[in-house]
Amino acid sequence: MKTRITELLKIEHPIIQGGMAWVAEHHLAAAVSNAGGLGLIGGANAPGEVVREEIRRARELTDKPFGVNVMLLSPYAEEVADVVVEEGIQVITTGAGSPEKYMERWKKAGIMVIPVVASVALAKRMERCGASAVVAEGCESGGHIGELTTMALVPQVADAVDIPVIAAGGIADGRGLAAAMMLGASAVQIGTRFVVAEESIASDAYKDRIVKARDIDSQVTGRSHGHPIRQLRNQMSREYLKKEQEGASFEELEYMTLGALRRAVVEGDVVNGTLMAGQIAGLIDKKGSCQDIVEDIMAEAERLLAGSQFCR
Repeated sequence: MKTRITELLKIEHPIIQGGMAWVAEHHLAAAVSNAGGLGLIGGANAPGEVVREEIRRARELTDKPFGVNVMLLSPYAEEVADVVVEEGIQVITTGAGSPEKYMERWKKAGIMVIPVVASVALAKRMERCGASAVVAEGCESGGHIGELTTMALVPQVADAVDIPVIAAGGIADGRGLAAAMMLGASAVQIGTRFVVAEESIASDAYKDRIVKARDIDSQVTGRSHGHPIRQLRNQMSREYLKKEQEGASFEELEYMTLGALRRAVVEGDVVNGTLMAGQIAGLIDKKGSCQDIVEDIMAEAERLLAGSQFCR
């Protein structure tokens, strides 16, 4: 399946793996790229040298294109912004803000910059400042979210910009990919389904919790202070919401979740950890290799899109 994104990024399939903190490291990124998609190393809050090491390890595992997700609110964002240039990374996605201060540096180095956006206004702004494409991410996604759903956001962004659009949020199978294409996207970004991949370093407890999730098992915390996060329900999320409803300060709530994502991903604490996952978790009922995941998604999407102009 050839699209504007597969041709731009020189990848086989229009599937991009989300740059998930603690999960999107070199094993997962390389495996997704080897499967024909675009793997991403999640910079998250890691220092520049840690990201550099991840990039170099990924290159030992794949000769296919892969990228880096730069979290712009990270205290190490400046370091990472330099590292991606020094290491010759060709594609980056950005989140948690606008990458405008880095655009000239990155574009001069020949890097394709693909910001994650949650509104038409931000998508248009990113196009004006030189973005190669945008990821239009709906509120169904796991982690930090905006307000619009994928179904509403993607076609509006696709109509508003001339650069390619990648759909994200609530996509985990070929039906989601086919639907995204019909909405005007040229590819999809998938996170939650890749969390349960065999190559993912997420704990078995975290993976099992996603596989066992029901459609109603995700909830959003942090709306009161403007930093909403979607996760699976557990003791941590219930206690957080209780304190939030009682009017706890932003600082108190932040202290509650300090290190909580790492506890879930690395230590397997699914009771007191933060289980970031999208609403689509209820659809995911098995684990599998990245190769299997990508092949399943593509086979289903191609059947649905057979004979459609959107296949080209």
